[in-house]
Amino acid sequence: MNAELIRIVDGLAREKNIDKDIVLGDLELAMESAIRKKYGPEEEVTVTIDRLSGEIAAVLNGEPISMNDLGRIAAQTAKQVMIQKIREAERGSIYEEFVERKGTILTGTVSRFEGGALIVNIGRTEGFLPRSEQISGETHQPGERIRTLILEVREAPHQVKIILSRSHPDFIRRLFEVEVPEVAERIIEIKALAREAGYRTKVAVSSIDTKVDAVGACVGVRGSRIKNIVEELGGEKIDIVRWNESSQILISNALKPAEVQDTALCFELGRATVVVPEEQLSLAIGKRGQNVRLAARLTGWDIDILTPKEYNKGLDRLATTLRTIEGMDEMIAERISLLGMISVMDVQEVGPDTLVAELDLTKELAEIIVNRCTEEAKLVEAERAEEKSRAAEALKAGAAAQSETESSESESSEVESSEAVSGEVSEAPAADSSDDASTSAEATDASEPEAVEEKPSEPAADDSAMTEKTEEATPGV
Repeated sequence: MNAELIRIVDGLAREKNIDKDIVLGDLELAMESAIRKKYGPEEEVTVTIDRLSGEIAAVLNGEPISMNDLGRIAAQTAKQVMIQKIREAERGSIYEEFVERKGTILTGTVSRFEGGALIVNIGRTEGFLPRSEQISGETHQPGERIRTLILEVREAPHQVKIILSRSHPDFIRRLFEVEVPEVAERIIEIKALAREAGYRTKVAVSSIDTKVDAVGACVGVRGSRIKNIVEELGGEKIDIVRWNESSQILISNALKPAEVQDTALCFELGRATVVVPEEQLSLAIGKRGQNVRLAARLTGWDIDILTPKEYNKGLDRLATTLRTIEGMDEMIAERISLLGMISVMDVQEVGPDTLVAELDLTKELAEIIVNRCTEEAKLVEAERAEEKSRAAEALKAGAAAQSETESSESESSEVESSEAVSGEVSEAPAADSSDDASTSAEATDASEPEAVEEKPSEPAADDSAMTEKTEEATPGV
């Protein structure tokens, strides 16, 4: 019996990942509860289990007692206490295990759905994958194996709640560590990462070894490495960007595949004005602004994209406004543009204090410059509003003209169809007469007209014969 107890305790400790001494301690507490259940809660009870032999020694008020004398009710109490203690120890073990694994990737099996969330079997327990942490447009079936990131581990009163994620940016980072050995070995470092889960991700990488190409190593031979990551993400696009300490070069790399002509940085506003060719404008902005939005999050700059015409227009408006100010020379205007302020709105946002600090201007001159640019900015906003209203009116007029054209086309088509119908109606009698003629012709053919022509006198003979027969049949008349 004692050897069997030790064997059971060893198996339970291995299965639940609990220390053997903890299991034996819980068993001792359960036995003490059983003894108090039988003899009273105020009694002094001590139970010890030998860790090697498994021998049980129970003492009640200084006197040894036998556990066999406790009875069924006490044994049931010991069982309930034991189950409760083991569950508490198991929850503690699970919490400690998964807290250490927080931020890592694990593979689980989809167990079931609860509302929009997925319950994933991850071995000793279950993980919770909320709808907000799922990749948009992705569907899973029960029994499917999926990779997830351990996002958060919470210790609840009766369970350990493990929050999983597939949409978090760190999920991409961990996938790169799995698929690219250089990233796991820290030869290649992921400097920045911006993601819109299910659509597109931009990753900026750099290498500490000059012999290792960061972008090429992440892509792999014929794209083998990046292909595995894309397949795991269900086809999500991944742009690998070469990191550079220069913000201008980094912004240009982040906006690829669009080609950047020039970049003006305004550190006071945290804004980068990027000039791209007109034919590259839609490519730089991306579908629904996705490319420029991800580039802004990757670089940490607020990016404005302009065409050369818009960029030069803003600079010319600013230069013209500054020339109207007394005491202003071309050098000050050029230095203002070198600070990244390429329009009167930028000068208005920066304010006079920055001009005084950066350009060593007097307070009065800086305030005059800002006030004049503010007045001009109001005019620019009014012009833009007027242009928008004109464009809206033109669009509305075009829509109205198109609707009129469509209505006239529909009317003409209706007239044509009605004419076609009337034509069909007028032709119908002729068709009917022809049909009748054909029908009569068929009837004539069926009655063999040649035989009728050969015996024209037969009908008269038949009539006289019939008259004679009738007279014979009715002699009284």
